[in-house]
Amino acid sequence: MTRPTRGRLARYGFAEGDGRARAADLLGPDGLGLWRPDTQEPTDERAAELLAGLSRAADPDLALRQLHRLVEAEWRASGKPAVLDALYADPGLRRRLTAVLGASSALGDHLVANPEQWTVLATEPDGLAPTAEGRLDLATAARLTAAAGPVPVLRQAYRLALLRIAAADLTGGRGLEQTMAALSALADATLAAAYQIAVDELPGGTPRPRLAVVAMGKAGGDELNYVSDVDVIFVAAEDDDLTAATQVATRLIQVCGLVAWPVDAALRPEGNRGPLVRTLASHLAYYRRWARTWEFQALLKARPAAGDLALAGEWIDQLAPLVWTAAERPEAVEDVRAMRRRIIENVPPKELEREIKRGPGGLRDIEFAVQLLQLVHGRGDESLRAPGTIPALRALVAGGYVGRADGEALLRGYRFLRGVEHRLQLQHLRRTHTVPTEPAALRWLAAALGYQATPGRSAVEEFRAEWVTHATEVRRLHAKLLYRPLLESVARVPADGLRLTPEAARHRLEILGFADPAGALRHLQALTGGVSRTAAIQRTLLPVLLSEFADAPEPDRGLLNYRQVSDKLGSTPWYLRLLRDEGPVARRLARVLALSRYAADLLAREPEALRLLAEDSELMPRPREVLCEGFAAAAGRHDDPVEAVRAVRALRRRELLRLACADVLSRAGALTPRPPRAAEAGVRPDRAPTLADVCTVGTALADVTDATLAAALRAARAAQPAPPGLRFAVVGMGRLGGYESNYLSDADVLFVYDPPPGVDEGAASAAAHAIAEELRRLLSAPAPDPPLGVDADLRPEGRQGPLVRSLAAYAQYYARWSKVWEAQALLRARFVCGDADLGAEFEAMIDPVRYPADGLTREQVVEIRRIKARVETERLPRGADPATHTKLGRGGLADVEWAVQLLQLRHAGRLPALRGTRTLDALAAARAAGLVDPDDAAELAAGWTLAAQVRNALMLVRGRAGDQLPRHGLELAGVVRLLGRDDPGEFLDEYLRVGRRSRAAMQRVLDTPA
Repeated sequence: MTRPTRGRLARYGFAEGDGRARAADLLGPDGLGLWRPDTQEPTDERAAELLAGLSRAADPDLALRQLHRLVEAEWRASGKPAVLDALYADPGLRRRLTAVLGASSALGDHLVANPEQWTVLATEPDGLAPTAEGRLDLATAARLTAAAGPVPVLRQAYRLALLRIAAADLTGGRGLEQTMAALSALADATLAAAYQIAVDELPGGTPRPRLAVVAMGKAGGDELNYVSDVDVIFVAAEDDDLTAATQVATRLIQVCGLVAWPVDAALRPEGNRGPLVRTLASHLAYYRRWARTWEFQALLKARPAAGDLALAGEWIDQLAPLVWTAAERPEAVEDVRAMRRRIIENVPPKELEREIKRGPGGLRDIEFAVQLLQLVHGRGDESLRAPGTIPALRALVAGGYVGRADGEALLRGYRFLRGVEHRLQLQHLRRTHTVPTEPAALRWLAAALGYQATPGRSAVEEFRAEWVTHATEVRRLHAKLLYRPLLESVARVPADGLRLTPEAARHRLEILGFADPAGALRHLQALTGGVSRTAAIQRTLLPVLLSEFADAPEPDRGLLNYRQVSDKLGSTPWYLRLLRDEGPVARRLARVLALSRYAADLLAREPEALRLLAEDSELMPRPREVLCEGFAAAAGRHDDPVEAVRAVRALRRRELLRLACADVLSRAGALTPRPPRAAEAGVRPDRAPTLADVCTVGTALADVTDATLAAALRAARAAQPAPPGLRFAVVGMGRLGGYESNYLSDADVLFVYDPPPGVDEGAASAAAHAIAEELRRLLSAPAPDPPLGVDADLRPEGRQGPLVRSLAAYAQYYARWSKVWEAQALLRARFVCGDADLGAEFEAMIDPVRYPADGLTREQVVEIRRIKARVETERLPRGADPATHTKLGRGGLADVEWAVQLLQLRHAGRLPALRGTRTLDALAAARAAGLVDPDDAAELAAGWTLAAQVRNALMLVRGRAGDQLPRHGLELAGVVRLLGRDDPGEFLDEYLRVGRRSRAAMQRVLDTPA
């Protein structure tokens, strides 16, 4: 009889085969006593918790072996191991210690050699984790080590602090930047302690020298990693200090080498050939006369670390003017580029693709790009003078020198690569930057970084995929930023009265990432050429606009659209004044033009409509009643029905532009329009509904369509006289009926009439048919405005049936011949325009059809499922990706709507709350009635909402209909940006994940028995 799988050690992540047998021995009665071999279960609940903690380590087997060794070491040292009881009692200690033991064999060995030191990871009496900020605790180190003397105690204090930093890092208690800062602070403290030891060892009577220790490299940038040389430069105050200062510096290097890491002073003038310590004056003389570009580049990270901090600060201040003029050298930019190429050339070819520091797409690519931009732009912008890579990159983004998307991509790449570097070094506390090739080592690395297997891909494959993505993006952006021509000439535009000359514009375009800087420059020259007031205002506006264009996937398109609008309105006195004086208008316009072809096309047809961007109230959806009154009034001003509907369509275009602009700006931070009277209505401004809500978009678009149909119907009736008393109504179906319209939706409708008493049925039918045909003709006629297709294919018998039916004919058809899919279609039917009483009568007539009192028969449910399957196989376009098709794809709109509509057909007859045309409202009612599991309802709502958002965003970005979310490219980037996200890959993963969950929930609803 085999033991049940759930009882095996493999479920805790321990290795199979011999490895698991070893784990069983270590955990069993002769080991730690956590496992019962007879039952294949933990000995008790405390043991189960400890096993669960071990299972979460990067390498559970390593964590177990180290814990076993630690317990044995305690037995040997004291005869009474305390660590197991402490692990049982202290969950925080359990997390921290098991994480360290499973991620770092070196730190595990240290704890085994010093079995009393695990206590520094225990939770503090106040319940907080032990501090991990890089401070040295010499008193605790002296208490926990038998060694005497300042150097051994300092070594133990360093290891204790490193242990705490690693534990916080591995358990999420510290992010990457905090971890780097803590390691750098620990380096400073160690340098200071070693400095004091060296000074104390000076021969008696030796005057204490004024000696500064300046941190350089990663230590200077507060971005030190776990195992690295610490770069420093030693500075003495005067010649009289040199002898003693050299003795102190030499001893400091020796002490640090014994305690923690090598101290590297090779960045000093003349490198290893020069004196170890120079005076401040000697440094200044060298840098003024002999220093090369790379030496000034290195000084970007200079920071006081130990010794005479005031002297270090003076040294940095006096060298600053030399650093911030170094880029003016003719060869400076090329020197930086050449240095980067030499670094790559020195990497062994077999390691090039695995080098995360020096290889292409590695950390050096990011650092060199950032440092070159600092040297060039930092001359005039002191905000860029930050030693650290991340603060400097953030400053470059904030200053507009790097596009936000590029800056975020570089930040993500930097964090990823440094995270990999940290885990690699932490394992053995060795200096390494090379990703291993061995399968077991790769599995450990992926686990240490938190990767997990997904359907179809292992954790290692997930790690490799993300690594390749980051390396590729870093390599691209490095080339983009480092190798732009004429980078030396780029200058910061003054904040007061910005002026952008064509020469400066060319450089800025290159920095901002325009694909065709030459073409973009021609647009700028056309806009800013001459000495006119218009050109002057354009020169003031364009730096701001260019930064906004640069945030979009296609900056060139945004600039082209802006030029086209400017060409049409440039001579209009209010145009540039509006852009210059009305706060957010210029930036709003730039975002709209850069992100949405749909809105840009509408604006090109009516550029005067950009006034809408000036006021938040103008970017709010108009109420349905206001729209209907305005559209009707516009149509009423014309006797000619063609002119009447032309006026209506022009208003519709304006409203579509209003909604499109509001939608594009709905996730634009400070540019997002806010409801002006939200506070008066008792609603917080940040809680007021905006077009970020896709249901609000659908309702607003449906209201515009309702108003358009109502005004066009009046014109059609005027053009096609009918018998007096003929009642005629338009019933909305599909997305129009469900208030779920999108920007390019046709109007799905049914036409219904009721003949007046005594009028021949044939004459009434002909008149009604003429009205319907005229309505369709007027709205689809060629015009500069977007057409509104009127689709009546959901009528009885489809295209083979009559376009218009009487109320009685509809009643007869639905009573005798309608199929279950027609009842399903009627779930969205609602009165739109025409005779309101007739509309109400129609809705009352179809209620028993769409809300059957007895629900559905088994055969009808089977039929719905059959039709659903057929739709999936036949209607999905050839070549479409079912995972990312927003309408018919897995977990998309159709999946959710069919699930909800099945619930309505089954239960709305007895539950009036389900009788609504809106999908999400009906879903919420079904959840409230207990018809669908709350989790399934949440997954369905999330799937429908995200698919609807993406579908609308696709139409805004493309300017044409489309349901397929691409997996890469500019359109995906545009959709992601429009929806307020940052990373296309992360967004695509989210979409796929939400779709999978929505699809599974749909299947459960469809499979639920009646």
